[in-house]
Amino acid sequence: MQTRITLIGKAGCHLCDTARETVAKVAAELGVGWVEYDINDDPRLKEDYWDTIPVTLVDGRAHDFWRVDENRLRAALTASEPGPEAGSDL
Repeated sequence: MQTRITLIGKAGCHLCDTARETVAKVAAELGVGWVEYDINDDPRLKEDYWDTIPVTLVDGRAHDFWRVDENRLRAALTASEPGPEAGSDL
């Protein structure tokens, strides 16, 4: 299963908890992989995303921040096949 969704957040963040539930639901429905990174584990992620977590990337490109819209995420994943940059190399 190819990883197409990246979730960037942190522990103790209620918006991140909600985003995680949404990402897991949509990923399971569509059979796509996803990965989660904690900004506290990576200084670069913390610098880049601290003010906007949770952040979602689809196929390596910025998708949503603060709140994940289930329908918008589903549409992004079904609109096109993943490109060569799909996945995450964070």
